[in-house]
Amino acid sequence: MPELLKDYLPIAIFMGIAAAIGLALMIAPILIAVRNPDPEKLSAYECGFNAFDDARMKFDVRFYLVSILFIIFDLEVAFLFPWAVSLKEIGVLGFWSMMVFLGILTIGFVYEWRKGALEWD
Repeated sequence: MPELLKDYLPIAIFMGIAAAIGLALMIAPILIAVRNPDPEKLSAYECGFNAFDDARMKFDVRFYLVSILFIIFDLEVAFLFPWAVSLKEIGVLGFWSMMVFLGILTIGFVYEWRKGALEWD
């Protein structure tokens, strides 16, 4: 049993050091930080102005179309690299399967283009 503990000793030391650094980084701001926020520090900062409408307001459909466009290109990249690496092994059937997939993605891209999602006024 001591041999097993000796094997895991570096991991235990690493976890102990990581926990100590984590605790030090969480406690240091409490001890060191200045606690006199001014109005500018407490103001809205994410969008630059205070919220003026309900959070459940309707968005323009172009926002959804842009998200679909992102998914189209994200899927294309996520599947295109492994396909290109294994193209020799998957043969002609794999090639044409990817061409069908890219064709479907192209149809989605053309749909967004015609809907005007790429044109912002």
